[in-house]
Amino acid sequence: MEAKELMEKAVRFHGHICPGLTIGVLAAKYMLDQGYAYSPNEELVAIVENDNCSVDALQAILGTTFGKGNLIHKDYGKNNFTFYDRRTEKGVRLSIKIRKSRDKKLTRDEKVQFLLNSKPEDIFNINDIDYNPPGLAQIEESRPCELCGEITMVSRLMIYNNSEMCIPCYRKTRK
Repeated sequence: MEAKELMEKAVRFHGHICPGLTIGVLAAKYMLDQGYAYSPNEELVAIVENDNCSVDALQAILGTTFGKGNLIHKDYGKNNFTFYDRRTEKGVRLSIKIRKSRDKKLTRDEKVQFLLNSKPEDIFNINDIDYNPPGLAQIEESRPCELCGEITMVSRLMIYNNSEMCIPCYRKTRK
């Protein structure tokens, strides 16, 4: 699929065109061009190190989502993407290259066009990595928080003063 078609698909999901979304489109396009495929279940896993617009492109184009457990967020503030394909047992990491500042600042539209006209290897450091994906998503038991009554996954319940409570209630009691 061409970058323009992928961009249109990502924009329908995300809502607008921006450089961040374009970076995600380029990462997704690279993966598709390398033979990785859309993930209807958990075959493809994406580990992202940011929570910006680029992640929406991965969801729309590659089918990696938080709900399926094949999109994992590590809050490092970096435009880096690690992918594992459980079908091929391969992994790859894409990280944004350091760019020299230019004399002329590009507008938002110029940045988008620049990115769309670039090769992935011009934008990303691309490295094959050892196949070491996270485990499959787990469905966990849930119980009510003893303070607010809201249903909470057992693995997220905190115990304080012999009470099981959700994280927000735990934080309130610890102030």
